[in-house]
Amino acid sequence: MALGLLMVGSSSVAISEKYFGHATHFLGRQAMAMGLGLVAAWVIVHVPLSVWRQQRGKLFLLGLGLLILVLVFGREVNGAKRWLPLGVMNFQVSEYVKLAVVVFMAGYLARHGQAVREQYEAVIRLMLPFGAMAVLLLMEPDFGSTFVIAVIITGMLLIAGAPWRYFVITVVPIAALLVFMIITSPYRMARVSNFLDPWADPFGQGYQLTQALIALGRGEWLGVGMGESVQKLLYLPDAHTDFLFAIFAEEYGLVGVLALIGLYALILIRCFRIGRRANQAFGTEATQTHFGGLIAYGVGIWVALQAMINIGVNLGLFPTKGLTLPLMSYGGSSVLMIMVALALVIRVDMETRQALKQAGVHAEPRSTDPADSKGGEHG
Repeated sequence: MALGLLMVGSSSVAISEKYFGHATHFLGRQAMAMGLGLVAAWVIVHVPLSVWRQQRGKLFLLGLGLLILVLVFGREVNGAKRWLPLGVMNFQVSEYVKLAVVVFMAGYLARHGQAVREQYEAVIRLMLPFGAMAVLLLMEPDFGSTFVIAVIITGMLLIAGAPWRYFVITVVPIAALLVFMIITSPYRMARVSNFLDPWADPFGQGYQLTQALIALGRGEWLGVGMGESVQKLLYLPDAHTDFLFAIFAEEYGLVGVLALIGLYALILIRCFRIGRRANQAFGTEATQTHFGGLIAYGVGIWVALQAMINIGVNLGLFPTKGLTLPLMSYGGSSVLMIMVALALVIRVDMETRQALKQAGVHAEPRSTDPADSKGGEHG
């Protein structure tokens, strides 16, 4: 968080001065969002998992309602309606939806885990609510968040023990539909073409990616130094949001990049270990702690996947998706919801430790997690 705040301050100096007359506009707003996130995280840590489990359906329906509201009353930026104006901030609804999906899926799998492992119908039942959610997200449009949510759902299903063959039957037609939507849209095809060869039009459609690659190249091994980036001086668009990673690489070099990737790997490992411990301690029955274990897995997938996609976009490995770098990029909605999600994982760990302590268990019990039995350890 501290590193993220530092990078927002560094990468937004020029654009903040240009549009607001002082260098700390975005830094101040990000600090406010992090402050709200800390307060929200403190509250979440003190809310029992049973409350989340009982309210999971309402949280999911709230997400659907917000997606409808944003299409009607949302603020449009660059042709996309993704933000609800709330006075002090513009709230990106898809960030809340990711959390709602994790909680809803954890509850569903905790309750119907055996059916998911044995009956294809148990997986098909999920297509109606999540299909509606995907349609609303694509209407904004927000392909990046739709993809992240799809992978979160798939990952949680696999961890719960759903057979791979289910996904071949389900995912292939969906993937074919997405490919059709891309090739029939000149705008989306242009983005794919620019991603494949940004240097073909370095001052037009490929400008943003070429400037990001220049920033990456300037960083070399150790970077040009904190605050010394040149590309952030209005050369690289969205330097403080989607392309903050490129500025980070310019200032801290390959060594800094590897350290940052290591931090995201630690978050993933820690979330998976917390999830595995909860599943090991309480088996695979529909209990609150198993519900919590699935939440930990889901949050880990969310944070790591979004970081991977953002870094890949900055490196020119993926087309631009409009996804922020978790806990680093400027974006109040993103940092707020990820802090809430990580606080929820901390709550899972607290309840698991408390239950083990009351049971007099000091060592991790034998694994009964279907994810471990099928694919080895996830931590």
